Formats: sequence, C-alpha cells, structure tokens
Amino acid sequence: MSDATRTITLDWTGALTFRGGPPGAPPIDLDGDVIRAPGPMHGLLVALAGCAGADVVSILPKMQVDLTTCRIEATGERHPEPPRRYVSLHLHFHLAGSGLDEVKARRAITLSLETYCSVRHSLDPSIPLTWDLTLG
Repeated sequence: MSDATRTITLDWTGALTFRGGPPGAPPIDLDGDVIRAPGPMHGLLVALAGCAGADVVSILPKMQVDLTTCRIEATGERHPEPPRRYVSLHLHFHLAGSGLDEVKARRAITLSLETYCSVRHSLDPSIPLTWDLTLG
C-alpha cells in the first residue's frame, strides 16, 4: 500500500454505533443516533476543522507567529430531504498568539482552505464554504 492510501476499519458496536479508525491509532466512536458519540455528519465537520486547523498551526510559525490559541467552530447546514447532505459549511477561527495579526491569520486560513486542506478538496466543490475570524 502506498503512502497516499488511507485505510480505516469500523466495527458495529450496537444500535447505530460504530468504533474504529486507522490501524494502530486510538479508535473513535460514531453514532448515527448521536446518543453515545458524535454522528457521522459531525465527524465530517470535525475532519474539515481538524484538517484546516492542522494547516493553520503549521503555517503560522513560518510567519513568525508564536500561536497560543487555535479553536475552530464548524457549522454545516443540511438539506432537509434525504440524503440530507451538507449544502453549506462555515468555519469560525479563534486565533491568538505573539506576532499574530489579521493579515497573517487570514493568509494562513486562505492557504489552508484554497490550497492545502485535503478534506476540503475531497468534498463536493459546489458546497459553499465560508469562514470568519476572531483574534485575541
């Protein structure tokens, strides 16, 4: 298997709950009923926010920023009818750190979402993705 291939395994644990992940990594739980764990659609939001966040925390030190806070709130609006896919996504970034200003923060986020975030680029490009930023 190449370095470009990702594999996970999910095991059903009852009701609509599954546990799994990549080989050798800590498992995660997903629950289609959102009772015992986040649902799969929440998991997609977590993946998007986590991917963008990883990019941002990697990019900002290259801009001479000593980042102390990175919190991302992700919201997805779903179509009311099946398959109830996301029809819009929004990320709100909360960033703080020494040497951080709005220009650097916006540049890092833009680089992530337009160039590097593999989760974003794996989603249907017709799904609008908006974002905003709070510094401090």
